[in-house]
Amino acid sequence: MKCRDPKRSAWARAELHRHLSGQQIATPIARPLELANVRILLDQLSGKVVTVDSQLIERLRIRELLENWVIWRDTGEWERFRTLWSEDGRMMATWKQGTFEEFIQASVEGWKKGVRILHFLGGSSIDISQDRAIAQTKMTITQRAEIEGVSCDVVCTGRFYDFLRLIEGDWKLVLRQPIYEMDRLNLVSPGEQPNRDLELLNRFPVGYRHLAYLQSRIGYSVKPDMPGLDGAEAQALYIQGQRWLAHEGLNP
Repeated sequence: MKCRDPKRSAWARAELHRHLSGQQIATPIARPLELANVRILLDQLSGKVVTVDSQLIERLRIRELLENWVIWRDTGEWERFRTLWSEDGRMMATWKQGTFEEFIQASVEGWKKGVRILHFLGGSSIDISQDRAIAQTKMTITQRAEIEGVSCDVVCTGRFYDFLRLIEGDWKLVLRQPIYEMDRLNLVSPGEQPNRDLELLNRFPVGYRHLAYLQSRIGYSVKPDMPGLDGAEAQALYIQGQRWLAHEGLNP
């Protein structure tokens, strides 16, 4: 196994020699050394040499990005939110498709109008190919609004399907494409049912039918062909993900 950087290799050998000979390790805190597939941590506090799968560390870094996206987006921390994206980063949502800056602007405008959309994350599966990655993360989207005069919550379950690139040592989002698998409408207070327009409701895919209906009713133009649990749109997305990991281009 060879180190990526000869200088760091020499440093590692010296540190390991100090450790094994009982000398004090030069680093004041745990210091990482990246190898081809392993990162070595020299921890002065415990006096132990720890090896960690480097891809595990990268997956943890990506997972941290995914969690920051949800917190910073839902709390409106837009300057921090911007740091998660590549310069050409794009967001695809039912109600807005475009650059991440356009998504931020639309989110700010919606917030001022009382639009409330919240996110919750589940587990992730992350595939890494050198400086590229695909992350799939289970999630729910919850939006509250009045539908035909009745206060309702729509809860949509799905996945974030993310295209990521390692840029100057940091993972960045290049494209986020949600997959909408199943949704439902809940009354905020039990009682009167909204008198829904079934023709409008049935225009949208089953995976986000109620979410699209709610968003349409409050003035958004909703994209009608987002990926679902299965179908041609989902299969096309998976193929695009495979091409991304093979270091091919990303089609809009």
